[in-house]
Amino acid sequence: MSPREFGSVVLGVALAASLAFGQSKGTSGPPAGSTGSGASTGTGLGSTNTRGTTTPSTLPGNTTPNSPTVTTPIFLSGRVVIDDGSPLPEPAAIVRVCNGSPHTEGYTDPSGSFGIQFGNETGVLQDASETAGYGNGMPGAGPGVMAGGAPAPGNTGQSGMGGGMQNSGTSNMAMTQRLNNCELQARLSGYRSQSVMLAGRQPLDNPDIGTILLHRIAKGEEGNTVSAKSLAAPKDARKAFEKGLESAKKSKVDDAFRDFQKAVMLYPEYATAWCELGKIEAARGQLDIARGSFNEAVKSDPKYVDPYLELSLMALHDKNWPQLAELTGKALELDSFDYPQEFLFDAVAHYNMHEFDKAQKSVARAETLDSRHEFPQIAYLKGLVQLQHKEYAAAAESLRIYLKLAPNAEDAAKVREQLTQIEKYTSQTAAAKQQ
Repeated sequence: MSPREFGSVVLGVALAASLAFGQSKGTSGPPAGSTGSGASTGTGLGSTNTRGTTTPSTLPGNTTPNSPTVTTPIFLSGRVVIDDGSPLPEPAAIVRVCNGSPHTEGYTDPSGSFGIQFGNETGVLQDASETAGYGNGMPGAGPGVMAGGAPAPGNTGQSGMGGGMQNSGTSNMAMTQRLNNCELQARLSGYRSQSVMLAGRQPLDNPDIGTILLHRIAKGEEGNTVSAKSLAAPKDARKAFEKGLESAKKSKVDDAFRDFQKAVMLYPEYATAWCELGKIEAARGQLDIARGSFNEAVKSDPKYVDPYLELSLMALHDKNWPQLAELTGKALELDSFDYPQEFLFDAVAHYNMHEFDKAQKSVARAETLDSRHEFPQIAYLKGLVQLQHKEYAAAAESLRIYLKLAPNAEDAAKVREQLTQIEKYTSQTAAAKQQ
């Protein structure tokens, strides 16, 4: 059995991965196995990402209408880890960010673990830079928790989101809705954090959100997840762009397209609008026109990462491996932390160019950054690379991990067949050595 027998399937895996998530910053929903859910949507090719599994109903309250009950808290726990494996220099703050407004919820313990709750909350000391409110109608006082989720001493008052005596069903629903525009981050001076989306969180969801990675900010990492040129757009262009976003959210694609067109006509350097325009064109199958719009976005703001991601997705679709490697290289040069999918794409490009050492390096980095297993295809590609290095036992384990993370994937039957072949080969090899 030759390892190359498995090489023909990697493209299908990579394409499945590309269509399973949007080219957006590395925010994530619950970890694999969680019962929570969250979703983010875009407007273009491969730009829809729905995460999580079935969300259970909220804890039932008293069946008597308007009976006074305390809101059921939402608990969250997890761990903060630095992506290079080094220990935390000090406890990291756990911050909830809603509509851009941060609010400290608690702190990690020395090992990086944390536990917080939303609902029946006590106070926690806020950083001076934080606002009193959340910007979306949420009260400013948050839960008082220390490392590991212990309540802050000396404070038994109730305040914050959903605190007080209310109807349980109504207050739980309101609390969940207030989390729709919120994400959880770790905060530590000199580091950048991954984000965990809180949309759809319910009181009975699995509280474990997995690992939040921190990345040391290094000189030369100059990529922007937000276009600096776009921030300078004049008022009329910005108004048209924002109108386009609202139309896209309401699935009024034609209206959104006209609004984005108007935005770039008023301000030709509007990189973000060019990128959104390209997504719609790609979704319509106008790939050459979309490619032109993404290139205009790159031309307008060479440090804006998103158009490189969209172009890399198109190169993947075209099986243009050298171009894919070039685009992922540029994207990762600008931002080597926020987009684990780009390391996956980079690994696919180098794998298909038979540059297996480079592919192995990229897939290892993708695996590190994908701390909540949003992209199970990483495990599959890792197994294929291991096969090329004749690491058969490790390859079999990687394929088992993939099947565990994505048991109902379209290629699951084929992967199980490959796994059976590998196990049969290793078993025969071991028996031959014994004889």
